[in-house]
Amino acid sequence: MIHIYNTLTRKKETFIPLEEGKVKMYVCGPTVYNYIHIGNARSSVAFDTIRRYFTYRGYDVEYISNFTDVDDKIIKAAQDLGKTAPEVADKFIDAFYADTEALQVKKPTHAPRVMDNIPDIITFVQALIDNGYAYAAQGDVYYRTRRFEKYGELSRISLDDLESGASNRLGDEAHKKEDPLDFALWKAAKEGEISWESPWGKGRPGWHIECSVMATKYLGDTIDIHAGGQDLTFPHHENEIAQTEAKTHQTFANYWMHNGFVTMDEEKMSKSIGNVVLVRELRRQHDPKALRFFMSTAHYRRPINYSLEAIEEAKTNLDRIETAYFNASHRLKQAEAASGSDSEKLSELESFKEAFIGHMDDDFQAQNGITVVYDLVRYLNVYLKESAVSKVVLEFAMQLIEEFMYVFGITIEAADDLLDTDIENLIKEREDARAARDFQRADEIRDLLKDQNIILEDTAQGVRWKRGE
Repeated sequence: MIHIYNTLTRKKETFIPLEEGKVKMYVCGPTVYNYIHIGNARSSVAFDTIRRYFTYRGYDVEYISNFTDVDDKIIKAAQDLGKTAPEVADKFIDAFYADTEALQVKKPTHAPRVMDNIPDIITFVQALIDNGYAYAAQGDVYYRTRRFEKYGELSRISLDDLESGASNRLGDEAHKKEDPLDFALWKAAKEGEISWESPWGKGRPGWHIECSVMATKYLGDTIDIHAGGQDLTFPHHENEIAQTEAKTHQTFANYWMHNGFVTMDEEKMSKSIGNVVLVRELRRQHDPKALRFFMSTAHYRRPINYSLEAIEEAKTNLDRIETAYFNASHRLKQAEAASGSDSEKLSELESFKEAFIGHMDDDFQAQNGITVVYDLVRYLNVYLKESAVSKVVLEFAMQLIEEFMYVFGITIEAADDLLDTDIENLIKEREDARAARDFQRADEIRDLLKDQNIILEDTAQGVRWKRGE
C-alpha cells in the first residue's frame, strides 16, 4: 500500500482514498505574471511524478491545478507592459504550458482560472458571511480567523505568535478589520484596477479564497490530496482550510503534501531575490529531458540544489539508461525465441519491479526508485554481453525500463536512427570491450553501427565516425 507523509499530522500514513481506485488531487498552480523559473517548475514536476506513480499503480487520478490570473503582481505587470490583466495572464499561461510540456508535465484534468470562477467565489464568500465567519467592511470582506478553532494546526503556528506584531503590518486596513489576524476574502476595487460587481461593491477576490472555491467545485467538499510548495503551508493552505471547513463543515483534505525548494548556492530560488534561472532559457541550453530527470528523480520533500554540474550529471545518467535500452532493442532482432534460463532471468527482473514499487510506495522515494533503474541497467548490460539472449527476457527488461521511466516523466523508445550521443556512447563501449579483450561484444557494436550506416575510422587520435551516404 502507498504511504504518504501528511504535513497535517507530521507522519507517514497509509493512503486510503475516498473512493476505491480513484484519487482526487488538487495542486496549487502559478500566479501568471512572468515566465516560470526552475524553482516554480519543481512543484509541477514533483506532483506530476506522483500523479504518474498513482496511475502506474492502477489509480484513476482526477488532477486539478489552477491559474491565479488576477492578483497585485499581475495588475502591476499589466501596467508595466501596457496591457490588460487578462492579456498578461493569457501570455504567461501560454508560456507556462510551453515550459511544462517541454518538461513532460501532463496537463491537469481541469486547469481552472480565477476570472472564470468569480460568481462561484462571490457565492462562497457570501456563505461565510451568512454563517458568521466573515464580515464586510467598506467594500472589503474579511475572515474572522479566531472563530475557526483549528486555525494553525497545519502550520503549527499559534494565534499568539501571529498576533505579536500583526498590528504593525496592517497599514490602510487597520481601521477596517475587527481583529489584526483577520484576512481578506474580497478586496474593494482601486482606481484603474480590474474588478467585478459584488454584493459589497466592485472588487476582486483575495488570494486564498480562490483555491478553496476551485478545489471544492471540481473535486467536492472533501478531497484526497491537497498539494503545493512548502512555502504555501502558511498562510495560504492554513487559510484555505479555515475558509473551506467553515463553509462545508467537512474535512477539506485528508492528506497535505508539500514539495521542497530548488536552491542555488544553497539559497532558495526566488524572483524577489533575483537568483532565478528561467525554464524557457534552460531548455534552449539543455535537453529538457535532462531537466525533467534532474527534478523528478529527487525526493519531492527534499530541497534540490541547481547547478550546471547537476544537470550534466542528470544527462549522463539518462544517456546511460537510454543507451542500454537502445542496445537491447538492437539485440532483440537476433534474440532467441526462448531459452532454458528464461524463468530464472524473468524472476530476477521481477525483483527489480518489486524493489521499485517498495521504494515508491514509501512516500514516493524517487531517489531510491531511480537507483533500482540503475541496477536494472547494469543487470541488462551484463546480460547483453552473453553470446545468446532471449527475446522474452529482453522484452521484459525493456518493458520495465519503459514503465519506470514513465513514472519519472521520461519516454524511452527504440529509435530507428542513432543520435550522436548514442553513437559516441557505443563507440566508447566498443573501445572498453576491446581493452577488456571482449572482442565478441566489440564486433557486435561494430556490426550494429554498420547496420545504421555509421562508418568508423581508427586514427592515431582515436576513433572517428561519420554517417554514410
